[in-house]
Amino acid sequence: MIASVERSSLFGEVYAPPSKSYTHRAILITSLGPGGTVKRPLLSADTRATVAASEAFGAKISLNDEVLITGVSDRPQTPEDVINVLNSGTTLRFCSAVAALTDGAVLTGDASIRTRPNGPLLSTLSELGAQAFSIRNNGKAPLVIKGKMRGGTAHLNGGVSSQFLSALLIAAPLAEEDTRIIIEGDLKSRPYAEITLDMLADANVRVQAQPQEFFVPGGQSFGLKSYTIPGDFSSASYPLAAAAVSGSEVTVKGVLPSRQGDSAIIDILGRMGAKVSWDKERGDLHIKGGDLVGVEVDASRTPDLVPTIAVLGAVASGKTTVVNAEHVRHKETDRLHAMAVELSKMGADIRERPDGLEITGGKLHGAKVHGWHDHRIVMALTVAGLVAGETQIDTAEAVDVSYPGFFGQMTGLGARVMVR
Repeated sequence: MIASVERSSLFGEVYAPPSKSYTHRAILITSLGPGGTVKRPLLSADTRATVAASEAFGAKISLNDEVLITGVSDRPQTPEDVINVLNSGTTLRFCSAVAALTDGAVLTGDASIRTRPNGPLLSTLSELGAQAFSIRNNGKAPLVIKGKMRGGTAHLNGGVSSQFLSALLIAAPLAEEDTRIIIEGDLKSRPYAEITLDMLADANVRVQAQPQEFFVPGGQSFGLKSYTIPGDFSSASYPLAAAAVSGSEVTVKGVLPSRQGDSAIIDILGRMGAKVSWDKERGDLHIKGGDLVGVEVDASRTPDLVPTIAVLGAVASGKTTVVNAEHVRHKETDRLHAMAVELSKMGADIRERPDGLEITGGKLHGAKVHGWHDHRIVMALTVAGLVAGETQIDTAEAVDVSYPGFFGQMTGLGARVMVR
């Protein structure tokens, strides 16, 4: 699909889609217990992959306005077939750990998934008693996991993805023995691990968490029976940024306070000069755009905001610097490189660094750009097109991964976008 974007002004209200991160966790954690209901879920390509994987482990799931789950009662079954996670890295990592509780499984995904690193997770699962390896011996899918994970003490490199830690925290309570996970180096994207810890606590699972060490007693049971998914700050960043760069006025509803690290977009937009107000009780986030100025952003805790920040920096006056973002290279694509390449086509002065970006703001012009089959790249470039005009973005169908209604909501706010 091609998205054609013209220069636009926006006005109105839009509801943030439910959080993809919370939906993944709620479906899997509920499936591992006796079952329950996930309310206001995000049903996207990624989260449907987690539904299918949970069913492969024995859960029975019905999808309507709510997700109704009959769980496996702490006994995940050995899958009868290969688990295909499609484009969902979260599903791959989480379900690789769950597979270590069974007699074994093979997990793979699309071409993008088969480029993403999983070595730290495989190594840690092996330390805990499972056999976990890559068929191609490069740490990348297809992965073979043979159980069973017993527990014990293991070490985890925290510098690639917090999804590895979340995966282990979800699986370890069902191991026979206690599990101690020692984090080596800095844990990137820590807020996502904190979300996992909160949701495990809601499921009556005990975890002792320290800055660099996590202790999980074995032989526990899951009990998450009802969970309501909050609005997603990662997705909300696109209409918020669209209003900021186009000098428009928009309210994003349904974004209540939560552990999401990407709520940092509020502070970032404020520092850049947008007028932002947040009614935390109602979940209404109002923004009025205007003249933006460059800032420095530490992306160690908020990797999914980097494409959005790159666009904001390309429009703002002065220099915007993104630092501590090396782990952003290991997402659906190398997002640092992708944003540098595509924004350069639109006239941006943007330099790629090993761990970030340097952007000197200026005027963008329209161009034909590549979406890299990456939902966040496509949505960020759509925001850029609203000020550049005459922009065409290919692989626009990628938005279905996290924000299926993105183009419809943007046109509802007045964006001149046509998808074909």
